[in-house]
Amino acid sequence: MAIGDWTERFTGTRGLPRRVRDRLLQIAHVRRVCRGEQVFGPANVPDSLLFLHDGTIRVLQRSESGREIVLYRVEAGESCVLTTACMLAEEAYNAEGIAETDVTIVSLPKLAFDQLVAEEPEFRAFVFAAYSRRLIDLLRVVDDVAFGRMDMRLAERLLAMAGDGAEVQATHQQLAAELGTAREVVSRILNDFHKRGLIEPARGRIRIADAGGLRRLAESG
Repeated sequence: MAIGDWTERFTGTRGLPRRVRDRLLQIAHVRRVCRGEQVFGPANVPDSLLFLHDGTIRVLQRSESGREIVLYRVEAGESCVLTTACMLAEEAYNAEGIAETDVTIVSLPKLAFDQLVAEEPEFRAFVFAAYSRRLIDLLRVVDDVAFGRMDMRLAERLLAMAGDGAEVQATHQQLAAELGTAREVVSRILNDFHKRGLIEPARGRIRIADAGGLRRLAESG
């Protein structure tokens, strides 16, 4: 699958010397994954670094009881830091990556990755910057799950998922996975939001009736 010069898409490759970028274009592999399909999972030991050219990947973890928590999302123009960590440790993934949209992925074999990290300061800085950002994200998830008020977190998440619109396409189970809690907890809080006139629930979607009220609740901590 041809996508042109994909090295222009990523901060860590755009600044590399042209000779190195041309080499990357020769050795990297491009693949397409359809929405809803698994990109990686616990059964895989990665042997390549993944760059996301377009689309979004949701990275989540499942407990033995089947509960899910969304750890983070990989957006277009980013690399997957979990892949990097597992590749360096030569260990299988301890989480799962699901294509949230149709995605295009560029895979860089481990040997080429090792050489770039060792020889190219700009690429090395890109890798460590991605690590730092993602570690902060994961610590925020832990803090929210351990200490955050669930009604505030749900209000904040609904506003984020709605964006500039007034509707969220998500089930109670999907929202529970986003927040690392049980579906019953989400259902109880949404019912309270409905009684307070903040939302109007429907099958598989939620209409935000009072965005200002939700925002005040999200910021009330």
